[in-house]
Amino acid sequence: MQYFWLLSGLYMGWSLGVNDPSHIFGTAYITKMLKWKTIAILLCVFIIVGALLQGKAGLENLGSLAKQTNLSAFISAFVAATTVLIMAGKFSLPASTSQAMLGAIIGIAVVNDGSSFTMPPKVWSMMLSWILTPGGCIILTFILYPLFAKIFNKMGIADKNGEMNTEADKAHQKRYNTILNVGVILAGCYGSYALGANNLANVTGVYYGTLLNANGAIWLGALSICLGVLTYGKQITDKVMKTVGKELVELTKFGSFLAVISMAIVMQIYAVVGIPVSSAMALVGGTLAIGIYRKQINRTSIKALRRTILGWIFTPIMGFVLSYGIYFVLKNFFHFS
Repeated sequence: MQYFWLLSGLYMGWSLGVNDPSHIFGTAYITKMLKWKTIAILLCVFIIVGALLQGKAGLENLGSLAKQTNLSAFISAFVAATTVLIMAGKFSLPASTSQAMLGAIIGIAVVNDGSSFTMPPKVWSMMLSWILTPGGCIILTFILYPLFAKIFNKMGIADKNGEMNTEADKAHQKRYNTILNVGVILAGCYGSYALGANNLANVTGVYYGTLLNANGAIWLGALSICLGVLTYGKQITDKVMKTVGKELVELTKFGSFLAVISMAIVMQIYAVVGIPVSSAMALVGGTLAIGIYRKQINRTSIKALRRTILGWIFTPIMGFVLSYGIYFVLKNFFHFS
């Protein structure tokens, strides 16, 4: 019977695996730099490696937010996964798994504690990351963009904006494409590693210390994420990247590389301190910075950004409302605990 409670953890991991490939390799996919089969293999390998090497800190942090029972853990994971799928699948928005999970955990905690509920300090730190994550990526991209553009320009393979020098000979243009293709692959692998290290906690953190030990939580989380990548990741990537990689800012190969590397670095930093953050927020921050730097922000960009921010506002609210409602009914009317 105890394994039944883990089903929503599998569902949560599957949902994250469905949603987050668009944030890691989506820019490479829409610019046709890599085929989906290659992307799926790279994602799965490096997600597992990241989870194994650095996933435990996030597990311990998220697992300590609230005392969990089998039922509360099940509902938290189920609600968070459903929220993410609705946001990404229905509204084509880069949903935040971290926001959905935190909202779900708080909803259940409010039911349990009632009027005595107080927000734990760690929750405030996680909420602050909702601002610092995209903000950090914006700053980092502003630093990296002119740096790499200058390097490529001095090599004679790119113009001052880092884009391919159309006046260069074919040998230099081929060199430009080769360097960027390799760069995007390496950035995507790093991003996949950071995703496994950082977001594993969102999948099985609520089970850590109750139903699962560290090894069980790591392997169940990593493999369920990979299952999502392999089954439905491509379809969601098509939808979400239409919003981020086309409507927000039209990403080129050079922009794709910078957006992903900035996202991976920021997520890696948060993985070290054990705070699961949103790869969606990180990617949008990096992408937005590229648009600002290149003066490509227009009405379509503003409209896409507005929709994205609304998604970030409603994701934790939806997680909170659904978990509060479901847990309240089960606890007070059916006497589950």
